[in-house]
Amino acid sequence: MTHLRSDLMPKLQIARRRFLARANIFGFLLVVVFVLLCVRYLPGRGCQQDRQMPENKHHYRLIILILSNPDNLERRNTIRKTWLASREHDIMVKYLFVIGTQDILPEQRNTLQSEKNKFDDLLLLPRLQDSYGTLTKKVLHALKAVHEHYDFDYLLKCDDDTYVLVHKILKELDRWQSKGTRRELYWGFFNGRAQVKRSGPWKETDWILCDYYLPYALGGGYVLSYNLVKFVANNVDILKLHNSEDVSVGLWLAPLANIERKHDVRFDTEYRSRGCSNQYIITHKQTIQNMRSMHEYYEASGGALCPKEVRNRMSYQYNWTAPPSQCCNRQSGIP
Repeated sequence: MTHLRSDLMPKLQIARRRFLARANIFGFLLVVVFVLLCVRYLPGRGCQQDRQMPENKHHYRLIILILSNPDNLERRNTIRKTWLASREHDIMVKYLFVIGTQDILPEQRNTLQSEKNKFDDLLLLPRLQDSYGTLTKKVLHALKAVHEHYDFDYLLKCDDDTYVLVHKILKELDRWQSKGTRRELYWGFFNGRAQVKRSGPWKETDWILCDYYLPYALGGGYVLSYNLVKFVANNVDILKLHNSEDVSVGLWLAPLANIERKHDVRFDTEYRSRGCSNQYIITHKQTIQNMRSMHEYYEASGGALCPKEVRNRMSYQYNWTAPPSQCCNRQSGIP
């Protein structure tokens, strides 16, 4: 009997080692599968491992995406010399001009490459043809690219005819976060009663949800917290694209829980400016000369945008307790 045990012992030890090795491999595979599922399906704060970025990804407080097109060099230079000229927030802020480069002319490509080499602030999208008809796809691809290459807390999307007071955006973000809320932030000037366009360049031929667009922040400038960008980036292949990029963003985020939709009358971000108010922190639809003049006056006056405040159209406070069709009644006395 003793002889039999001594013969079996080496075989039993080998079998035991093989079993443990296979168990370790199986456990490792389970961990890998869990992490992959976590990254893919839990875009919120439930998967904290995903926020631990590689060391080569610098963390920014704010990423600014400025939609531009290949030929708008003068606009980009104007922005660089005006509202992006301050260097006091360089460590906290990263800005990128987003441009599609598919099918552009060789001379355009060379010019853009020279600009990129000089300023290092272009986000070029080689698989996107830059046009009004591809704006939604442009925003979608830009959000995906930024999520892949940068770590950040918040993202501001605006256009190259938008003037932004970056330091005030940062101050407001600090104030909002200091409240201790753990909600995601979707911040801008919201509209909930925009009727679906059935004609013209922005017509929607396949909008079937209702006769109004879902509430969305106007595209001249809006802010998204990191996890909202992450959600969009992780679901690029299955999101529905409509002609208006801002309408599309509102649609993508509509079913998500735990979001604060912050309507702010200091965002002058509609399809045409409401005028000039010293309370504005984002102003859309500005010409190159307007942007230069506004910046010069802001610097000279010590913080005022307008020599004289002007109102071209009335504003509104969003009523979130009313149905969307009754949300946005314009009235005097609101910036």
